[in-house]
Amino acid sequence: GDLGPFNPGLPVEVPVWLAINLKQRQKCRLIPPEWMDVEKLEEIRDQERKEDTFTPMPSPYYMELTKLLLNYASDNIPKADEIRTLVKETWDTRIAKLRLSADSFVRQQEAHAKLDNLTLMEINTTGTFLTQALDHMYKLRTNLQPSESAHSQDF
Repeated sequence: GDLGPFNPGLPVEVPVWLAINLKQRQKCRLIPPEWMDVEKLEEIRDQERKEDTFTPMPSPYYMELTKLLLNYASDNIPKADEIRTLVKETWDTRIAKLRLSADSFVRQQEAHAKLDNLTLMEINTTGTFLTQALDHMYKLRTNLQPSESAHSQDF
């Protein structure tokens, strides 16, 4: 790609892969996204705990970005340990909600579900479970329905 020129001391937006590469080579200092702040993350966590439905997240890749930035640039992120804990608590709350929703979905034998405000990573954590559960439900339903060939015939 065409990136640069970079001027020393001036912030510039670059792709995450480049920022991490430059940081690893000690060529830059990373500035975390606005939402990666203890106060904002506490609000997000508390809101997620209060609501029955999934609340919008600050980024569709909040978990991935947090992991990358804290692994490679935690020295550039104020209160990195608190941020890690808050994001993990939010993640745990959302996954617990997702599991409860999936359990309710399977128990009520629903045909479809609305997954608003979920990130791809969150959906992928339960994707295998849900597809297997739906497959088993389908097999059970088809086995319980009487088939036409099973009718007794008079000879």
